[in-house]
Amino acid sequence: MNNDEMNRNEVEYTTYDRLLRAWENSMELTRDFELYSKRIEDAKVKDVFKQFAEDEGMHATKLRELLLEYRDKRPYNMG
Repeated sequence: MNNDEMNRNEVEYTTYDRLLRAWENSMELTRDFELYSKRIEDAKVKDVFKQFAEDEGMHATKLRELLLEYRDKRPYNMG
């Protein structure tokens, strides 16, 4: 396979794609950390997971804002 064939078959990720994936991952981590904080009795560990959930929630919020900005810039409707 030559370079032209490889380029034609390559899947390219856009900034929007990367933001979407990062936002989804961040939301999952937020839920996981929150769940862990509710199921752990050790106060120190519980507090760490609670703080991680809050931090990751802030990350998810920022990523969502950027995601919506990029969505609105797209020249076509995502469907």
